[in-house]
Amino acid sequence: MTKVLIITIGTRGDIQPFIALGKGLQAAGYEVALQTPESYRSFVEGYGLTYAHMGNEFMALIDSKEGKAATDGTSGKLALMKLVMPMMRRMLDDEWAFAQDFKPDVLIHHPKSLGGYHIAEKLGIPVFISLALPLYTPTSAYPVPVIPPLPLGGGFNRFTYRLMGLATAPYMGVINEFRTTVLGLPKRGRFASELIKPDGQPVPVLYAYSRHVLPVPSDYPPEVNVTGYWFLNQTPDWQPSAELARFLDAGKPPVYIGFGSMSGSKAEKRAEIVLAALAKTGQRGVLASGWGGMKASNLPENVFMLDQAPHDWLFPRMAAVVHHGGAGTTAAGLRAGKPTVIVPFLADQPFWGRVVAQAGIGSTPIPQNKLTVDNLANAISAAVNDGEMRRRAEAVGEKLRAEDGIQTAIDAIRRIVPA
Repeated sequence: MTKVLIITIGTRGDIQPFIALGKGLQAAGYEVALQTPESYRSFVEGYGLTYAHMGNEFMALIDSKEGKAATDGTSGKLALMKLVMPMMRRMLDDEWAFAQDFKPDVLIHHPKSLGGYHIAEKLGIPVFISLALPLYTPTSAYPVPVIPPLPLGGGFNRFTYRLMGLATAPYMGVINEFRTTVLGLPKRGRFASELIKPDGQPVPVLYAYSRHVLPVPSDYPPEVNVTGYWFLNQTPDWQPSAELARFLDAGKPPVYIGFGSMSGSKAEKRAEIVLAALAKTGQRGVLASGWGGMKASNLPENVFMLDQAPHDWLFPRMAAVVHHGGAGTTAAGLRAGKPTVIVPFLADQPFWGRVVAQAGIGSTPIPQNKLTVDNLANAISAAVNDGEMRRRAEAVGEKLRAEDGIQTAIDAIRRIVPA
């Protein structure tokens, strides 16, 4: 049986799609192990996948005071980098230790995990790079998604993808030390591309987003696969609390508002803005606290504070969804056919905010540092009351529900490594 090792790291949105892919590969006859921080062990094993150990230091740092300060865009990012580097080195050791025991036939990795390309090179096995964002493949259609768009044409857009070398450059010292002392491989240049194998062949890419949300550029090469989203459906035995069920039954569909792990050190202030905006629009609301989420007390009767619930169960019961714009949450809201309001904080979130607004399935994004009661109230009113926006969102939802991104990804993997 062909063995597949999947390596990913980050927040829940970086883990969940890979669990969905792992389940699909397992059902297709592959033996699958998923390596990710220890805090997600029960999440991985709960879906019947083999869990591969990775230390949890990085996740603890994200949830620390220093990590939240960096999320808020305040000072301390350089100090944070000094803490991250040794953690990254230990993470690479964890990845290699499991790979030696598991002996995979193919490796699929999120680039944030850092070690996938190098471990596959050492083992002499096929490797796929995968994420839910078109971050690595140059195109003239739009610039690299982590920078603001400028009207400078297709040549400029393609040029911006060279900047991705800067994303991994700070870690190349750690990576090269790992390559030379642990893997016995030669050093790589600080800006060397992980899209090219040592023999010059391209590394196949799995982009886990939908062409119905962001069309595939005509200049993408054949090794790039835009598969569609990898949705992980709720566990069959999940049930809402009695309190949540009563709230949903007590009136018109509410507006979901949650910022995932992005609320940082200003959770209470953002909750105040959210409650005032709901009051101004007269809408009922479901506020998600969750990991790092909003904090509020003395809630009005028309607002329910939720720790967490599966998005595929919750979002179809909402009138609209307001969130930080993470790829996974964006996908879940669009699959439910709901208009979206994105309040981006960092990274790819502004990009998805622009994509949703340009597609006419959500309002203009509100950067978190410009979040006000009036801005949020206006966006919520548009999402709930704009009939054309709602019809477009429903149409996209129908297409996403009919799409099988996991099977498309499996087909791409099978072409290179049969089960």
